[in-house]
Amino acid sequence: MSEQPLNPITAPAPVSRTADEATTADPPATGSVTDAPAGDTPVTDTHAADAPEADATTVHASATGSTAADLPADEAAALRAASFERARRLRQEPRFPGGPAADPAGSHHERRIRSFQPRRSRVTTGQQEALERLWPTWGLDIDGKRVLDLDQLFGGLPVVLEIGFGMGEATAQMAADDPGTGILAVDVHTPGQGNLLGLADKAGSTNVRVANGDAVILLREMLAPESLDGLRVYFPDPWPKARHHKRRLIQPEFLDLVAPVLKPGAIVHCATDWEPYAEQMLEVLTAHPRFENTAADGGYAPRPAFRPLTRFEGQGLDKGHVVHDLLFARV
Repeated sequence: MSEQPLNPITAPAPVSRTADEATTADPPATGSVTDAPAGDTPVTDTHAADAPEADATTVHASATGSTAADLPADEAAALRAASFERARRLRQEPRFPGGPAADPAGSHHERRIRSFQPRRSRVTTGQQEALERLWPTWGLDIDGKRVLDLDQLFGGLPVVLEIGFGMGEATAQMAADDPGTGILAVDVHTPGQGNLLGLADKAGSTNVRVANGDAVILLREMLAPESLDGLRVYFPDPWPKARHHKRRLIQPEFLDLVAPVLKPGAIVHCATDWEPYAEQMLEVLTAHPRFENTAADGGYAPRPAFRPLTRFEGQGLDKGHVVHDLLFARV
């Protein structure tokens, strides 16, 4: 999920992405297997970018019967550079023609810690079909190259932004229950993007748009001031280890980005089942001058009826987890 802050207001710099510390590279994306909806057969995404590419010097040595050590230094360096360039181009190619881009805002790689880890994983036949058929109409890449016209995108509906929708079941249900509200749903997980598109299509919902990429770039560069009627962040990654707390999404810098694009009175709705993160969310939101708690006692709010109880949330409740909702109004 989703995905984003640390120093999000800093101007983009053409440097490599960073991970745990600002000076080290992110670990490679994993190829985890996701749960397939009933009736869909999981298939392996065999995009070439997912497979390791042999070093060009190794290929050359194999073809000529020599070893890499036999090559002149300048020739070996040139072959390695060509190999790395091919791998870079492959990583930037979309997994599905006309579908979500692998790296939509490549020019915006900047030195900041992200709260999400993009990962490649298996896509079911149903998800792939939905991506190929519906992405050109209902999908968009967060490339940082334009400001979105939400009135045109949603036909004049009020729009709420949802960051991190997982497999999209709750988002699809909220869209079906409230067709008068547009949902701009952001995530980086391709199977979830395809699943949400398929669920919305099956329900006949036309008020969902799926955005692929970094929500910070969306907030900072692609949304007009006071263009959103709400923000939803449900069950973001809690990053439980102390050394990873800086990756948590709900931070003062993130709220600085959110406030200008929300209309006065718009609601920021967060939910988590991780108690320490709930406490941090409450502290950070309460301290921010642009947000006001809607709970009369200044604490957590009851779960509003419009937020569905998901299967995974129900499993957590069965295990004794306590879910906290926070609803703050933009002032």
